[in-house]
Amino acid sequence: MSARGRPRGFDRDAALDAATLLFWLQGYAATSMAELCQAMGIASPSLYAAFGSKEALYAEAIARYAETYGPLIWGPLEAGESARAGVEGLLMASAALLPAGERPGGCMITLSLGGDCQPELRALLRQGREKGLRRIEARLERGREAGDLPPGADIPAMARFYLGVQQGMSVQARDGASREELEQIARNALRAWDTLAG
Repeated sequence: MSARGRPRGFDRDAALDAATLLFWLQGYAATSMAELCQAMGIASPSLYAAFGSKEALYAEAIARYAETYGPLIWGPLEAGESARAGVEGLLMASAALLPAGERPGGCMITLSLGGDCQPELRALLRQGREKGLRRIEARLERGREAGDLPPGADIPAMARFYLGVQQGMSVQARDGASREELEQIARNALRAWDTLAG
């Protein structure tokens, strides 16, 4: 129901999903309000009434992307029986999900570097990427506590390396890399595990 008690004439969730896909494909600045209205199947007044502004809609789209696709990418990191298995799961899940198909290629948060949007949105995107780094660090730290990694392992450096690999896979996927090509990147990165772990 709207603030005036009248039923909304569109499915807000479906409209948000459509906006998320468009932002994911084109980025924030390159996506016009007219394109958003067309993709969402609503008129401009309805968009503003439901979402407030383009900036607010983009913030909701980032949140929708994270809640929809985040568990598919990050779940295997947590599910791995060892720290190495967790990182391998993260990279292989990324290789499976990042190539273009029914969805745009790459990770929306990684590819939205924020230079084309408001400072608040840049901060939101940076926080999303920082959260990924912290997740890897936490999994590696648990691995060290369990004996998967030596006491002297440089956890922050390892986490940043593997996040960088995953982010690079996202860019490669946007440029057309296949699942097989991304899996090869992942396997090559995992060969560095013992060296990085010290």
